[in-house]
Amino acid sequence: MRPGGNRGWLLRLVIAFSFAQGAVSMARPAVSYRALALGADERAVGVIAGVYALLPLFVAVPLGRRTDHGRCAPLLPVGVVLISGGCAMSGLADSLWAMAVWSGVMGLGHLCFVIGAQSLVARQSAPHEQDRNFGHFTIGASLGQLVGPIAAGALIGGRDMAGTSALALLVAGAGGAVAFTSLWRIESRTTAKSREERGERVPVRRILRARGVPAGIFISLAVLSATDILTAYLPVVGEHRGIAPSVVGVLLSLRAAATIACRLVLTPLLRLLGRTLLLTVTCLLAALLCAGIALPVPVWALAVMLAVLGFCLGVGQPLSMTTVVQAAPEGARSTALALRLTGNRLGQVTAPASAGLVAGVAGVAAPFVMLGALLLVSAGIALRAPARPAGEPEDAGERRGARAILRRKSGI
Repeated sequence: MRPGGNRGWLLRLVIAFSFAQGAVSMARPAVSYRALALGADERAVGVIAGVYALLPLFVAVPLGRRTDHGRCAPLLPVGVVLISGGCAMSGLADSLWAMAVWSGVMGLGHLCFVIGAQSLVARQSAPHEQDRNFGHFTIGASLGQLVGPIAAGALIGGRDMAGTSALALLVAGAGGAVAFTSLWRIESRTTAKSREERGERVPVRRILRARGVPAGIFISLAVLSATDILTAYLPVVGEHRGIAPSVVGVLLSLRAAATIACRLVLTPLLRLLGRTLLLTVTCLLAALLCAGIALPVPVWALAVMLAVLGFCLGVGQPLSMTTVVQAAPEGARSTALALRLTGNRLGQVTAPASAGLVAGVAGVAAPFVMLGALLLVSAGIALRAPARPAGEPEDAGERRGARAILRRKSGI
């Protein structure tokens, strides 16, 4: 399969990612509720949420190296097994330390799946298709984030919070396993073979010095930290404000639905504003809205804020993927994506732990003010990021012209 050919593989990848991400998105708030039922305070919830990202910090780059010189597809079923197992065992765990361990296993599985999937999109997409295909790929994540919290909210509640949250985690594990059904023949062997024949490894330092890579990593870190803390801490905010778990699930899913809507219209937004301005504006608006969640607003106002916030957060992930892929040296794109994911996981380790400390000192709404500051910094970085990635060749003008012609012919 040549890059830019039949896109049936992309549809199957989106379906698989929807189930895998749905399991994780269902499990994350369920883990928070189960931890609270087992006696955890805000700080302990933050630590457990941070462990989810701790183990992947040490394996992301080696997995990226392996994928640069091999196939992507084997990482996908491995990721599904670890996600489903981590969800199920978190439901069976009866102590906070065991929940933290299985949360880490779940995070490792998610990392394996995402590195394999993102590398597959980068490898099998033509350059002019990458913004669109990464946008479509991340719709799978948004679909999972839409359904997962609703399912968790429907199952969790009543007097037996520990029991219902355990049930939600077991259901999440079963749902994640459904992703296996979409993983057949998803990677072209001819594409993988051509990658295996490439030269020596590019040093990590050289990848990080490529103009555009650090900016893409930081923006992705900020956006994912916002999504992660929203998922982990909105249940805590709901508990303090008397909002039922089912309503919290609907609020989180509303944010995910707005993110899907954003990614469906990403191509015309890029055509209208350009990558730099679009990233800057959406990060700035997201910063203001995150800080606004700290205010004691009614539920309907919180719903509106989360919907707009979800739309803004939908821009950062796919565009940061394209930025990193196009800026990275040839033959090191999977490693660059792994470095981006390492940054994401670093944010997922430090942000929830920091949020837990801030919440313990200044109240449960304070982490959202911290998120607002992080997104404000990312808006400034997006404004200074290069409009054209440093790794783009000199004939990029001809390629952009061809891209515009293809868009007009395809009507997108």
